[in-house]
Amino acid sequence: MAQRAAAMPEIAPGPWITPKPLAESRVAIVSTAGLHRRTDAPFAPGAVDYRIVPGDASFDDLVLSHISTNFDRSAFQRDPNIMFPLERLQEMADAGEIGSVANWHYSFMGAMPVPTMFEDTGTEVGRLLAADEVDVVLLVPV
Repeated sequence: MAQRAAAMPEIAPGPWITPKPLAESRVAIVSTAGLHRRTDAPFAPGAVDYRIVPGDASFDDLVLSHISTNFDRSAFQRDPNIMFPLERLQEMADAGEIGSVANWHYSFMGAMPVPTMFEDTGTEVGRLLAADEVDVVLLVPV
């Protein structure tokens, strides 16, 4: 594992941007849980694409197709918010702690050893987040 981590490319930090206060911010989730709607195609081995999850999605309509044999699904079965805290964001918006919940959220397949493979899809998701006027993204690595 240490060799794999050492071989990963270093990604330099971008310029600092001072965000708006959270109480005024629109928040989205980007996860590597391999989560998607039941009607979506499951993730395939080596997938670098993503699935879109609506902001009003019900956990009854979401499934995991994460393919790693080391992936423990029991936490998701007990409380899906552990891997995709959509209900928590909705509660925070209702309480005025955040401005709003984004219309769309994004899920990728995790366990990918070469992060540069996501440059195209990551850029595309960045554009989609900007179009949804998202101010803050909660990154949930799984």
